[in-house]
Amino acid sequence: MNTSTNKLDYSWSLCLILFLLISPMFFGPYIAFVNPEFFQGVGNVELSLALSLYVARNLAVGIAFFLAIYLRNASMLFILIIVRLITDLIDFSAFQIFRNPPLLNQIIIFTLICYLPAFFGLRVLWREIKNSS
Repeated sequence: MNTSTNKLDYSWSLCLILFLLISPMFFGPYIAFVNPEFFQGVGNVELSLALSLYVARNLAVGIAFFLAIYLRNASMLFILIIVRLITDLIDFSAFQIFRNPPLLNQIIIFTLICYLPAFFGLRVLWREIKNSS
């Protein structure tokens, strides 16, 4: 796909999918700065190295998403959604190992907020990439 001539057209469904994928990358770091005990439990209220890496990772990928949206590049968005999906799969298992939250709640949250938007986004972008070639 030539990015100078083939620009991605945003439908309402793609905009909704991108909002669902990108918003946690900024809401999570915001919560980490405003209320770090939400992530670490009561008592330790300063940012740890792990929480700082979480914030940096999410902000970096979120900014890359905004760059891809600005450039209207379907291939870049496709790759970023795959990266986000892989990190969400790793985060799901990390939550199970280290935090031990209720499994049913975690499955519902990750499925509705992370996996379904990613799969629908990949499907829409794949069609767009195939049509533009």
